[in-house]
Amino acid sequence: MLLGTFALNTVAALLMGVLIGLERQWRQHTAGLRTNALVALGAALFVGMSTLIDHEASPTRIAAQVVSGLGFLGGGVILREGLNVRGLNTAATIWCSGAVGSLAGAGFPLEALLGTAGVLFVHLGLRPVTRWIDARTKSATDVEALYRLRVETLHHRDAHIRHILMRHVNGHEKLTLQGIATDDEEGDRAVVVATIYSPERNDRAMEEIVARVSLEPEVKAVSWQRTAA
Repeated sequence: MLLGTFALNTVAALLMGVLIGLERQWRQHTAGLRTNALVALGAALFVGMSTLIDHEASPTRIAAQVVSGLGFLGGGVILREGLNVRGLNTAATIWCSGAVGSLAGAGFPLEALLGTAGVLFVHLGLRPVTRWIDARTKSATDVEALYRLRVETLHHRDAHIRHILMRHVNGHEKLTLQGIATDDEEGDRAVVVATIYSPERNDRAMEEIVARVSLEPEVKAVSWQRTAA
């Protein structure tokens, strides 16, 4: 494969990954613009490398093992904090770095340099685009939302709080209670945690539920946070 063809295929994969990522970023999903762009870029680099070398040559088989190994390495940097997931961009970058290293090690430095430029473009060039989208979607209402409602109450009254939450969440046409649980705290306190899904952003409904729950004398604290669905 000529360098021009390799470059064309790689850029095409990157652009299509960007298009997919734009929609995911606008919808505020965890894997957004840069993650999708990096995955598309890394896949194109690995597949492009296989076309550069004779299929019977050992570098291609070694690269296949690199792809598998990087999956475990990337999984180690992905962290879940409550409803939020961190490290997806880092994991995708590691995968792309493996593709760049494989190309360079197989004797294709120019193709490896092209891959490096693509990774840098995603991180440096698309970062402002990501921030612009995030700023615009902060006030948008046509995005899916997942809410986490936390109520601190007296231990023996947690069942009553769960009943109130279920009744008021189900009373909203567009809200769905995905889960509710009680975590024991020290002393006589318990924390009721509810996960609520909405097909569109509805912070006002959450404030109404919080106001209702706060009226209960046994409730000590109420808080909520919104994350991507």
